Formats: sequence, C-alpha cells, structure tokens
Amino acid sequence: MKKLMMLFLLIFTVGAKSFSTTPPDEGMWLPMFIERLNYVDMQKMGLKLTAQELYSINNSSLKDAIVSLGFFCTAEVISDEGLILTNHHCGYESIQSHSSIEHDYLTDGFWAYSKAEELTNESLTASFLVRMEDVTAKFKSKLTNDMSEKERQEKIDAITDKLQNEASDDGKYDVEVKSFFDGNEFYMFVYETYKDVRLVGAPPSAIGKFGGDTDNWMWPRHTGDFSMFRIYTAPDGSPAEYSKNNIPMKSKHSLPISIKGVQKNDFAMVWGYPGRTQRYETSYAVDLAINQSNPSIVNIRDTKLSIMKKDMDADNAIKIKYASNYAQTANYWKYFIGQTKGLKRLDVLNKKKEIENQFTEWVNQDAKRKEIYGDALSLIEKAYTELTKYNLSQIYVNEAAFQGPDIIYFSYGLNPLYKMLKNNSDKTKAAKTEAEIKTAADAFKLTTEKFFKDFNAPTDQKLFAALMKMYYDNVPKDQHPEIFTTVEKKYKGCFVKFAEDVYKNSFLVCPVKLNKFLEKPTLKAMEKDLGFMTMRSILLAYHSIYEKTAVAQEQLDKGNRLFVAGMLEMNPDKKYYPNANSTMRMSYGQVLDYIPMDAVHYDYITTIKGIMEKEDPNNDEFIVPAKLKELYTKKDFGKYGLNDNMVVCFITNNDITGGNSGSPVINGEGQLIGIAFDGNWEAMSGDIAYEPNLQRTICVDIRYVLFCIDKLAGAQNLIKEMNIVE
Repeated sequence: MKKLMMLFLLIFTVGAKSFSTTPPDEGMWLPMFIERLNYVDMQKMGLKLTAQELYSINNSSLKDAIVSLGFFCTAEVISDEGLILTNHHCGYESIQSHSSIEHDYLTDGFWAYSKAEELTNESLTASFLVRMEDVTAKFKSKLTNDMSEKERQEKIDAITDKLQNEASDDGKYDVEVKSFFDGNEFYMFVYETYKDVRLVGAPPSAIGKFGGDTDNWMWPRHTGDFSMFRIYTAPDGSPAEYSKNNIPMKSKHSLPISIKGVQKNDFAMVWGYPGRTQRYETSYAVDLAINQSNPSIVNIRDTKLSIMKKDMDADNAIKIKYASNYAQTANYWKYFIGQTKGLKRLDVLNKKKEIENQFTEWVNQDAKRKEIYGDALSLIEKAYTELTKYNLSQIYVNEAAFQGPDIIYFSYGLNPLYKMLKNNSDKTKAAKTEAEIKTAADAFKLTTEKFFKDFNAPTDQKLFAALMKMYYDNVPKDQHPEIFTTVEKKYKGCFVKFAEDVYKNSFLVCPVKLNKFLEKPTLKAMEKDLGFMTMRSILLAYHSIYEKTAVAQEQLDKGNRLFVAGMLEMNPDKKYYPNANSTMRMSYGQVLDYIPMDAVHYDYITTIKGIMEKEDPNNDEFIVPAKLKELYTKKDFGKYGLNDNMVVCFITNNDITGGNSGSPVINGEGQLIGIAFDGNWEAMSGDIAYEPNLQRTICVDIRYVLFCIDKLAGAQNLIKEMNIVE
C-alpha cells in the first residue's frame, strides 16, 4: 500500500526540472539512442557487444533481461527459466508479507529448494519492455504556441489515449506515453507485464540489511542486498494470473554471470528503471527544497520513525508488522537529510543561478529568442512565489496524513462507496442500485485482510495523534482541514484525546466492525465515523489547495518547458539525456575509487573482513550470522573468493537514482558482475546535480551473492540453473 503513496509524493511535491552538462559518465540514456549517442564512447571504455546486442526490437538483446518490478525497482533475468535477481530491500515487502512469529523470513531468510516451495506474491508484477518509440512529431503537429497550458494538456491527453489504444493490441500490452524535457519531446513505451512472480530466496536480514540505517547511503558498505524471484507464465508462455498450472517463464535473454571479479577502471553498465531526477531544476526549486521542503519531510519522518521504533523494539510481532513501513520511511528520511547537506556543500543554488544568468544573457542577444523564451524564468519565479505559500500544506497532506497513520490512506479506499451513498441522498443526481453499492463494498472488503495483517491499532493511534498535531501546528490555519475546528471545539485542541475517540469508535480500526458496516453500508454511518471523516476533511483541504495553485502550476509548467527548450537550443552541440521518469535507461562508467574529502581515500571494494570488523552482537544492524562467521574462519569461500578473502561490495561512477535499486551491473562482455543498490552520502544531491568526482553507485558483488546462495544457503538447485562464467 505504501508504494502507492509515491504517486501522491509526485503529485504533491512542488518541483521543476534542471539543466546540466554531461561529463563522460553522467547520464541516464534511452537505449534506443545508444548507437547514435553513446556507442563509440562505450567501446573506448571497454564495451565488446554490438549496439544491436544491447537493444533490438526484432531480436533477443540485453534489454530483454531487464525487468521492472512494479516500476518501483529493477530486476534482471539470470536463467532460462525466469529466475530473477533484485535487491533485498526491493523484495522486503514480499518477504515481510510471508513472515510471522512462526516463520520469520526477515530474520532467518528464505530459500526454495524446489520450484514447489516458491511463494506467491499477490500484487507483484514484472514488466518487460517490448519497444520504445519517438512519437514527438505526432504531438508537435497538434500543439501550438497560442494554446493555454490547460488546452495543451487536454490535447496531449487525447493524443496519448489514441496512441496507447492503438499500440495495446487489444490489451495484450501495457502502453505508456510520457513527455521528456518538460514537454518538449514525447516517447511511447510498450510493455508485456507478468502477474505471477514468486519469491525464491532471500538471505537473513543480518546479511540483506547488514548495517541498517547507520550504513544506509554510505560507503564503505558490507551489505548483501539481494533477493530472488521467479516469473511464471501460462502454459503457452503468455502472462497470466497465478495458477498451479503456470510454468516458469522461458526467458528471451538471460545474463551470464561472471565470477572473474572487478578491477579499478573496469567498464560497467547499469540498466534499469530509474524513478525520478530533477537535473533541469531551477534555483527557485532548489531554494525551496533546502529551506522548506526537505527539513519539513525530515521532521515528520523523525516523529514517525521514533514512534514505530519504540513499539517495534517492545514487541517482535509489531516489529514484523512494521518492518517494511519502517524501512521505506527511514530510507528517504536519511535521503532528504543528505540531499540538503549535499546541495549546500556543493553550492548548487548559486550554480543554478549562474546557469540562469547565462540563459538570460543568451536570450537577450536576439529579439526572436526574447519573444519565445523571454518570459520563461519570470514565469517560474512567479509560480514559485505563489506555490511556496501552499507547499507546507501539500507536504503535510502527503507525509503526515496519507503516508502517516495507516487508517487515513486505508479509508481513502472507501471514497467511491461514500460518493455513491452521497449521490443517492441527492435527488438531483442519478442514484446507484443496491447491487452497485454492494459491488463497491465487496471490492473494499477484499483489501481488509491484508490491511489488518500488518496493522497495530495502538501504534497507529500514536502516529495519528502526533502527526495530526504536527499538521495543525505547522500549516497555516487558513489552510487547515475542517476537522481541526472540531478538535479545537470538542477536544480543546488536544489531539491525544481526539485520537483516543477515533480509535475507540471508528469501524476502520476493527475488522469485525468494518465487516459489519460493509454488509450494510450507510451514509449516516460513514459521516458519523471520525476516522473516515478525518480523511475526507484532509482530502477536501487538498482539493481546495490544488484549485488555488492551478494557475501557478500552469505558469510553472510553461516556464519549465520554455526554459528547457531554450537551453537545448543554446547548446546545440551537447548530447542531452532526459530526466529519469521510470522508463528504461542505461548508464555507463567505470569501477572507481574516490576521495570524499581532504586526506580521505575510499577504495573501490570492500571485503568480508569488514563485516567482522563491524560486528556488534548488541546492535540489530550489525549482527553477523554464526554460519557466516564459521565460513569466514575456515576461509571457505569456494570459487567465489579472492585469495583468502571474499569481496562483498564495489563502487562505480555510474549515474543512477531510486528505481535503479536491483539493477544489473554488467561488464563489457554483457555479463553480470553485481547488483546496484545505493548511492553514496557525499553525492546525495545527485538527483538535482550530478557531481562526477564524488558520485558513486554502490553494488553488491555477484561473487558474494553466489557465495551466500551456495555456501550459506546450500541452494545448489539455483546455482545449477545459472550460466556462471569462470
């Protein structure tokens, strides 16, 4: 459920794009342009494959081994039977969903020693890119400069719908059309999506999450961040929902696995689905991030994490319930701390201002340019002046409400049912039949079992009281949801008492009460329920803010589009890559060390010796499994070791971001050498401004992955399935 809230984050966060030049290793490139834009440089750095072996729509190519896991992570195919590798933290929610006190797979790990033991995952999907296509011309011919932004978007939506319908092949394919360079270019992506994805293996969290929050976003790192799944199809090879009759997918392409090891300066590619970058961000957006957005998000998540951790430490059952939620919250809590520090340290704000000054000077040199681009930056400035007034409201709606206490987002699922009942009470609107109402109630009922499995009412009540109080204290009063007036009048402003009343009486916190309501839902019951009406009140407050900022958002969209178009025209000889937007990208670089600060040098690999040096049996983040210590003591690393040691992780200067988690790291021969799982602390501003001397991709070495599967888990059935190159 929490993954869906990233959609709210994208909607609610005020943001623009950014402009940057492209050093050799910078860029998340579209695979369809490799031959034209990147291939010569890649050959010079060590690529041995042809451009067609990398990306082809007619023949099997490397792109056919790259998997999008629900467009929140990446995975790679490593066998002819649909076996895929990704990160442990990408599989974490699936591992947690199968865990219990009796079978604690988070703590102990999980391994399927036969296909019959693999575990199903209800909502997990695996998508493969069939092809991508530049459809810019189809849009440009229908868009004019005298259109308002609303008219422009309506035309874009209409063209998009038409293209998607035509390319779907009667629903066989999922099709997306996305804008690039802030609406200056458009590309279509055709996917084949598989819905039967089963958990195959995961190491214990003491390996998969070794270092926990302390080491997160840090180098040196010693985390075996991997998990394994398998894709299943119908007997005819087509995508299908889970069935006992399904068979392992016959892979179009699988990555051979190299255990030769990595050396400094080795060529490395990363393929995957990076989520979101803002490289064309302006100084106005950077200023807002540094001074308001990031600190506010960090403060809200601080509170959320402290409440969850206290309850998780006190009860192992609660620890299992909230493990995934806590990990997701903590990940970007630390990210926003690091991003703010990085933006300040690297003086990104002033660098952006200098780019804008250069742009203004270039525009003013030509009357025609001034006519086209002269208003770009002023539109952006005016937009941010207005949007900043409502930025905190948007942050608190997202972070404190819809990503806060679970009942708020959970109750959002009842909104369709509420609208039906509300319409039925209004004689001017078409009434819904009892059958339609029952269908809506039954649809929501299907979500309740999963929700209550990981729900702890006392913990959620504490989150509700604390986060609603923060919302009340930090958002301007004229932007408060109406429910806060009730808190002032009825509860004397005490959110603890308000929360007590909500969690004592709301049908949302009790499965028995909720099922009773769903058997015979009424408008009266919903409007009497404080939990549901809190969600409704916050939702209405958001809609009000959305309406107030609509004009400013249109100004921002237009300003960004003109600014980016102008920058592209201003630098015609440069190679440009678009911002990440969850579409397939490729980056290339080298295995490389770095110097983060004066007198400090970080090597490009870490070893198992570092795990033993970090061991702390009194700290959950640094526990070392007994069997791993035994193998280390015996130096029993098999064919995966390096002399008397075992490489655990390595770093490259590839350009990645969130969504690249789980991406394959591939050598010049097209062989898997590692799995990307993190970025480094010194370059946390990288989503906005790439820093070539500092930015590094942290990867788990594939030899350590195989060592864990083979020696630690004893899952030789999986080892035999892979094509391992010695």
